[in-house]
Amino acid sequence: MDLVKKFIAYYKPHKGLFFLDMSCALGIASLDLLFPIFSRTLLNDFIPDRNLRAIIIASLVMFVLYVLKGVFYYIVNYWGHVLGVRMEYDMRKKLFEHFQIMDVSFFDNRRTGKLMSRIVNDLNLIAELAHHGPEDLFLSVILFIGSFIILLTIEVKLTLIIFAFLPFMLWFSIIKGVKMRGNFRQVRKKIADVNSNIENSISGVRVAKSFTNEEYELEKFDEGNMHFRNSKQDAYKTMAEFHTGINFSTNFLNLLTIALGGYFVYIGNINYGDLIAFILYINFFMEPIKRLTNFTQQFQDGMSGFERFLEILDIPPKIKDIEEPVDLVDVKGNINIENVEFAYDDDDESKVLHNIDIDIQAGTTMAIVGPSGGGKTTLCHLIPRFYDVTKGRITIDGVDIKDASVKSLRKNIGLVQQSVFLFTGTIKENIKYGNIDATDEEVVEAAKQASIHDFIMSLPNRYDTYIGERGVKLSGGQQQRISIARIFLKNPPILILDEATSALDNATEILIQKSLERLSKGRTTLVIAHRLSTIQNADEIIVLTDTGIQERGNHKTLLEKDGVYANLYNSQFSNFMNISEA
Repeated sequence: MDLVKKFIAYYKPHKGLFFLDMSCALGIASLDLLFPIFSRTLLNDFIPDRNLRAIIIASLVMFVLYVLKGVFYYIVNYWGHVLGVRMEYDMRKKLFEHFQIMDVSFFDNRRTGKLMSRIVNDLNLIAELAHHGPEDLFLSVILFIGSFIILLTIEVKLTLIIFAFLPFMLWFSIIKGVKMRGNFRQVRKKIADVNSNIENSISGVRVAKSFTNEEYELEKFDEGNMHFRNSKQDAYKTMAEFHTGINFSTNFLNLLTIALGGYFVYIGNINYGDLIAFILYINFFMEPIKRLTNFTQQFQDGMSGFERFLEILDIPPKIKDIEEPVDLVDVKGNINIENVEFAYDDDDESKVLHNIDIDIQAGTTMAIVGPSGGGKTTLCHLIPRFYDVTKGRITIDGVDIKDASVKSLRKNIGLVQQSVFLFTGTIKENIKYGNIDATDEEVVEAAKQASIHDFIMSLPNRYDTYIGERGVKLSGGQQQRISIARIFLKNPPILILDEATSALDNATEILIQKSLERLSKGRTTLVIAHRLSTIQNADEIIVLTDTGIQERGNHKTLLEKDGVYANLYNSQFSNFMNISEA
């Protein structure tokens, strides 16, 4: 019941449309109940009395009522659906807003496809319930009770005999409806598997072709497609049984009405007009049964979707502002990492960082190196509060980042990662993501600073060039330079470079390294480096392993220590010499 109350609350902003929809539904039901009465009066009174004037007037009145019913139908079918669409819009907006405030760990633990299903498929089901649910329930009650009362006034015995069969029909409808609903739920699951398979295959088409595994991909797809086909066949079988049973029941009731009604006419209890009215009202009995069956299915599907919708909304963000956060303004860039520990889970076994103490002065460059798994990237993700520290604290210009507003904190930090993400769209749109309000001149200047302007100008559409999904039409180096241009446009006082050149060839790396040097000038810069040759000029180098900070100092000092850093450097230098000789 609490779930239903929460659902009803979403009608509140659109109560005008809701009452309009229900009023027109009431009008449709009332007119449907009136037409058999008019028919009965025509057959019983006006036609036998040869009252032409009354016949014409009654026909004109019925015509006007049919037109009015048409208007009601239009309003119900258009504005009723608009009601559902507007509620769906409100819910989708609220859900997407919730996605925007959720922390990174929320997305780490959930598949993108499932989140998309919540915001698309589930809300479609909710919209259908929002429109059709109250309407179907309301119409069913009005038609059923109205028909029953009117028929009782015509002939009680015949009405009770006919109604005695309705519980059996209702039982059949519910049994088959539940089975059909279960079958179609399986169909949705199977098509979700097919869609997932298709998405996977298309995304990995280059890998599939490189391993010549097209036939394997086809077999995988065909298996899922066959399961979907079989599920759909079963669903349509149950649907055929349901509709056949309903149609047979309707015909049976019509036959029963004609047979029993004929007998009641024979013994003089009713006349021909009453019999016609009975036959017309029989169809109204079946309509509520169909509507109630649909309502049961829509209610279960819609409420299931609504429950999943609330399930997401009820998850609070782990990273959020305190009641009165500090806005970071005029940031100089002093970063202090004090006795920081971090674990992705709540147990010591998953601890990634141990007792990290680092002091980075404004305008200096700090490099972090070390073997994989040492927590270098994790440490950098703690500074913009993608995750919160388990122990210790991080301050910027003396302000604990937990006391700063998340927006102002991240606005002052620029992050360039090894795995660049570009949005589907144009080059200009991707660069402007660094500053949505930037002018075209500022975009061009940022591109020049990132050494990507000349390449952009060589393209037919220049800055309006469409780069494909995730920038697939660009090389890795071109993608990286666009991401650097994005940071130039953002112009933050703090810069984090997370292995920004490790996946590039030497020539491209040199080009991008020059862009990064320009970008780092005058900023507090934290560099995670795989290639140690790129961080020799850093003011300080930290060697981080899975047990904590092992060494610290500048390049020359660390080489003289002949420790972990020296081993890493000599190993890379040796590999480089071997490659050169080859």
